[in-house]
Amino acid sequence: MKNLSKKIVNQLKLFLKKSNYNLHEPELNFRDLHHLNQCFKSGMISTAGKYVTKFENEIKKTTKSKYVVSVTSGTVGLFISLKVLNIKKNDEVIVPAITFVATANAVAQCDAIPHFADIENTTFGIDATKLDKYLSKATYIKKDICYNRKTKKIIRAIIPVHIFGHPCRIDQIIKVAKKYKLAVIEDAAEAIGSFYKKRHVGNFGAIGVLSFNGNKIITCGGGGAVITNNKILYKKIKHICSTAKVNHPYRYIHDEIAYNFRLPAINAALGYAQILRLKKLITKKTKLYKIYKKIFSNINDVDIVNSPKNCSSNFWLQTIRLSNDAKKFKTKIIKECQLAGLKVRPLWDILPKLRMYKNCPSMNLDNSKKAYDTVINIPSSSSIIK
Repeated sequence: MKNLSKKIVNQLKLFLKKSNYNLHEPELNFRDLHHLNQCFKSGMISTAGKYVTKFENEIKKTTKSKYVVSVTSGTVGLFISLKVLNIKKNDEVIVPAITFVATANAVAQCDAIPHFADIENTTFGIDATKLDKYLSKATYIKKDICYNRKTKKIIRAIIPVHIFGHPCRIDQIIKVAKKYKLAVIEDAAEAIGSFYKKRHVGNFGAIGVLSFNGNKIITCGGGGAVITNNKILYKKIKHICSTAKVNHPYRYIHDEIAYNFRLPAINAALGYAQILRLKKLITKKTKLYKIYKKIFSNINDVDIVNSPKNCSSNFWLQTIRLSNDAKKFKTKIIKECQLAGLKVRPLWDILPKLRMYKNCPSMNLDNSKKAYDTVINIPSSSSIIK
């Protein structure tokens, strides 16, 4: 066990050789440049460009969602989703303690309060069973509204997150949400191309949110999308993302305070080129997972995280998990990998440990702590597979 970090470094370097050592990079090629040039030549590079519609239509095909609004980031998508679901100041929104900070930030940006839930250690998604037990004691329902017994505030919604591209047990979370009268926004920022029980993630709740940041499986450089099967929500989302402009042949009429959050066509052109080869990228990332699985099967106290049962994952970030005996070496492993030029990373810090969220309501987070102590993400770029 003393040489565990050395074994991991040696195995990674032996496999990767001169390939990409970074955690995750976009895979760009001449097709991306072709569509960027087409957009450039059209002169329509802003939100009115045809590539916005082309990209949104491809997202519809991929996700089988009825409606799509492309936006400037996944964080914006979460924020706008909370807005259209009438999340108000001082409302509480249940958020997993293990997720990228943007999930909680979107809640705080609505002047609402993140209420942190524990995860389960197979999918890293919210532990529905544990949450149900917690809410049965911590809340009460009055006139179809869920109240926090301790804070007396309304718990209005829940944001399940599909971590590293692996779908969480979203059907179980939906059942808990219905029981406690909570709106569901799926944070599928990392999970385009991932399915739970043959249904694309983001389609289980009222709204789903995708991200196309530079580190995602496909990218627009930045950007995101809001998906929904509810026509009323779709119209609200598109309207307030587009400065609430009323359709008129020449006048500028706006009927409410709104936002300029639509994705520019120049970004959509890159996203369009990328999404056309999404299946190929997922095939490569699945192959990478299988290679890593074989590599780490030869190292005791280390396991590669698999796609959970009933799930088809896009394997966005390849992830190793240390045994309880080996977790004390986590920091050493990360430092030695970094010194060797391998850009591995630990799990995000547990959110209620961050300064701005330390006073937010939270359930017991034992599973989150276990995940934080044992999980490391390793180089995952699709370009590793030639």
